[in-house]
Amino acid sequence: MAAASGGACSALGKAQTMAMGLFRVCLVVVTAIINHPLLFPRENATVPENEEEIIRKMQAHQEKLQLEQLRLEEEVARLAAEKEVLKHVAEEGRQQNETRAAWDLWSTLCMILFLMIEVWRQDHQEGPSPECLGGEEDELPGLGGAPLQGLTLPNKATLGHFYEHCIRGATADAARTREFLEGFVDDLLEALRSLCNRDTDMEVEDFIGVDSMYENWQVDRPLLCHLFVPFTPPEPYRFHPELWCSSRSVPLDRQGYGQIKVVRADGDTLSCICGKTKLGEDMLCLLHGRNSTVPPCGDMENLLCATDSMYLDTMQVMKWFQTALTRAWHGIAHKYEFDLAFGQLDSPGSLKIRFRSGKFMPFNLIPVIQCDDSDLYFISDLPREPSEGTLASSTDWLLSFAVYERRFLKTTLKALPEGACHLSCLQIASFLLSKQSRLTGPSGLSSYHLKTALLHLLLRRRAADWKAGQLDARLHELLCFLEKSLLEKKLHHFFIGNRKVPDAMGLPQAVLKAEPLNLFRPFVLQRSLYRKTLDSFYEMLKNAPALISEYSLHVPLDHASLPQKANVL
Repeated sequence: MAAASGGACSALGKAQTMAMGLFRVCLVVVTAIINHPLLFPRENATVPENEEEIIRKMQAHQEKLQLEQLRLEEEVARLAAEKEVLKHVAEEGRQQNETRAAWDLWSTLCMILFLMIEVWRQDHQEGPSPECLGGEEDELPGLGGAPLQGLTLPNKATLGHFYEHCIRGATADAARTREFLEGFVDDLLEALRSLCNRDTDMEVEDFIGVDSMYENWQVDRPLLCHLFVPFTPPEPYRFHPELWCSSRSVPLDRQGYGQIKVVRADGDTLSCICGKTKLGEDMLCLLHGRNSTVPPCGDMENLLCATDSMYLDTMQVMKWFQTALTRAWHGIAHKYEFDLAFGQLDSPGSLKIRFRSGKFMPFNLIPVIQCDDSDLYFISDLPREPSEGTLASSTDWLLSFAVYERRFLKTTLKALPEGACHLSCLQIASFLLSKQSRLTGPSGLSSYHLKTALLHLLLRRRAADWKAGQLDARLHELLCFLEKSLLEKKLHHFFIGNRKVPDAMGLPQAVLKAEPLNLFRPFVLQRSLYRKTLDSFYEMLKNAPALISEYSLHVPLDHASLPQKANVL
């Protein structure tokens, strides 16, 4: 029964499904008939008109698309052209950078090569004398042409005759002059020491003879002696020199100078001996200025240190030294039959002995301070010329190598042939410069420059090249060296920074390791001075042959002039 019942139900379901399918088919057929176009002719009459409008719009849109395509094609072509141009420019820039890099490399190599040649020429070239080939620096006349502008000096015989009769004879009494002055100065300094209190005043040491009179090349008349007088402070004070040779913070025009600080032996710079000891008349307080809170030291108003400073003042030293010399002379004047006077008021030790006959004998007593344990001495350099618009400080002291210069000449003489002509060259050149200065006035060239040039040549030349018979060649070389130095505005100091100086000289290492000092640097800064010096030098060369010939025929008389008006002590 159950099976029969399930079969009936299945047959019924199939019948229902078929009926539903027929219904759906009929529905689709009816819908298609209703929507057929023939049944609604009026409603669909506008279709053809709409198609034409659509076609027209489509054609217009197609034209726009073609125009846009053309524009895009033009834009693409333009971008391609710009890309090509940029690529070409980049290629040219790369080629230029490569060319520039190659040129920079070549320029650098050339500069390095030039510097190497220059260093070799200055530091390693020995033997022959330097060439005197002038350039056209500063567009000044007379800088070009042959060495010494074609000057021909007198022959060897004329020079020898001139030297024997006009120079050697004129300086024959130099030894007698030195002996007389040394005896007098010894007496004067001893009188000065007797007036000083060794516990509170400066201690004056023995004098040291320097410069041309003690190097045997003095030619000017009257003969002039230069004597250094070292002095030291009383206990417990000492001088502490501060040397300026290689410090980068020091201006170039102040190199070769220094300052001198007054300190206690234990390093204390605050206390003063004048607060513990009563100073006598004309005694000096080294530390305190006029505005100091410490009471004045006795009746002395001229102090050695600058106001409110621990550094020695050159002006104060000048006043002290002149006052001390005046008092010393007054103590011994009765022993002598001549007068003593100051020669130049701006130089602390410029003195003149005036004889009753009217003649006079000048000499320089220069107060100096020794630099540590060396033979370097600080001297007051008065007066001083302003440089680069700045005034020099009165606490700046000039460093002098006079003792080393005398020692070098003395040592070199031992290796030179007998009767060597090196000092003869210096004397003749100094004689010509002195005569030219009297004609046209002083210039930037001095006898110290002549001596410096000779020292350089002595170090470069072999000893055999300074025989007496080569006087004319060496004199020409000396003048040629000066001309080259003037044209280049460069003459290095012989000792400062000169590593070729023999170790036997005993120079301090700070001096040897310093940068070279150019003595002709003022010519770089002062064009008018350089022009005057150059004109004077060439004028001297022009007058040299006639001057030497004239003096060779007529032995000059004593050129000692009458004394100028001076302040008697």
